[in-house]
Amino acid sequence: MKILIRNGRVMDPARGFDQQADIAIDGSVIAAIGTVPDGFVAEREIDASGQWVLPGLVDLAVRLREPGHEHEGMLQSEMAAAVAGGVTSLVCPPDTEPVLDEQGLVEMLKFRAEKQHKSRLFPMGALTIGLKGETLTEMAELTESGCVAFGQADVPLSSITTLSRALSYANTFGYAVWLRPQDKDLGRGVAASGALATRMGLAGVSVAAETIALHTIFELIRGSQTRVHLCRISSAAGVELVRRAKAEGLNVTADVSINSLLLTENDIGYFDSSARVVPVLRQQRDRDALSAALADGTIDALVSDHCPVDEDAKVLPFAEAEPGATGVELLLSIAVKWSRDYKVPLNRALAVVTSAPVAVLGSALGEQQSLLGQLSVGGVADLCIVDPEAEWTVDPKTLQSQGKSTPFNGYELPARVSLTIVDGAVAYQR
Repeated sequence: MKILIRNGRVMDPARGFDQQADIAIDGSVIAAIGTVPDGFVAEREIDASGQWVLPGLVDLAVRLREPGHEHEGMLQSEMAAAVAGGVTSLVCPPDTEPVLDEQGLVEMLKFRAEKQHKSRLFPMGALTIGLKGETLTEMAELTESGCVAFGQADVPLSSITTLSRALSYANTFGYAVWLRPQDKDLGRGVAASGALATRMGLAGVSVAAETIALHTIFELIRGSQTRVHLCRISSAAGVELVRRAKAEGLNVTADVSINSLLLTENDIGYFDSSARVVPVLRQQRDRDALSAALADGTIDALVSDHCPVDEDAKVLPFAEAEPGATGVELLLSIAVKWSRDYKVPLNRALAVVTSAPVAVLGSALGEQQSLLGQLSVGGVADLCIVDPEAEWTVDPKTLQSQGKSTPFNGYELPARVSLTIVDGAVAYQR
């Protein structure tokens, strides 16, 4: 289909482009930005006056809950949630049931996702079989089936020997390893260590759980030179270690979740289980350090860390409630709110959810898909139209996701997606 988007404010952080322009879409590619080609006859015209036209968002952490957790979310509901949030590409962690550790499982997931005609799905393969931390998976076969990286999701490796072997093997074949830095023994709590956790009687997770894991990872990278992405940095001390590692020249990137970017331990309130998330919410100094690091590029990307949880698993005492929160529909609005509240340039706030995540994925995307997260002539037609003046209140009942628990319940957020196009076809319209 030929689509013409008129009169929108086109913003592409990857190219520094920001001006009112028309965009012509021919099939699955962008045919023109600005001057419409002679003879181009649109089958559908969209008036984007007063709205932003942005590259489709790229979210590096979206659990679809299928296979294995269909009572908490399904491909249909979570893919619909993604495009409602303007997310046109997403990475799915491997902690499904069964775990994404076999070629057939990955191929089946991709096939079923493609039938939804929503967001592009990029699976992450399990680093070890069953995420048990013992035997490495067949990374070559998983790569052939479409995996873009390998990781343990939120399951820490207890064996440094296994991690060392995994990093060395991945480096040999040019694979990226994604790790959430948390020591297995120190990370068993449910809230950030400190006065609040002590007062509430909650088991604490110390900052050392993150920094010890980071020290270990960096020491192993120095020997293997493996490309490692650090998932969900949560502390000021962790930020400083990442900053030093990058200054040293280590091949690392990092992300932060929307929860850690805007929330603190105080949002637990009176044992509100919607704030039971992983990693735990920390103190204000940590939140401010994470914000500064995302703004200056020490942290590369912002992720929703979308993890829908069944209501029955949340109506439990805080320490017993299942961790996780719905977030993919909030990603863009949180980025814009962060920009406004912390006086971060809008171009940077949009980059951390578009072009920067694509840079993290790198060569794993292939030649054509390396143009995701940007608007370029000849590039893929993945984009979203956003009403920047829309002010909306987060109401779980109105979210597309099957999981309704979010610590942002009742928050007033700026900007809302009006329409999402994936591969040249309208995938969502509000």
